[in-house]
Amino acid sequence: MQNSNKKVFRRNGVVLEALPSTNFRVRLDDGKEIIAHLAGRLRIYRIKILAGDKVTVEMTPYDENRGRIVYRGK
Repeated sequence: MQNSNKKVFRRNGVVLEALPSTNFRVRLDDGKEIIAHLAGRLRIYRIKILAGDKVTVEMTPYDENRGRIVYRGK
């Protein structure tokens, strides 16, 4: 369910390292490194994310250095 008035965009990347408080350092496909936290659904269902996992990150145009991990790839 995507709300049309929210300006978020999704990028793919790879987790480099796990940080405290469910934060992760992620390298995006374009080479940029950001800090991302787990989305609520991933927390509720206790989806484990490790270094090297491919993830999809939602970002806003307001802060390009932070994001939210919304999907763990295979």
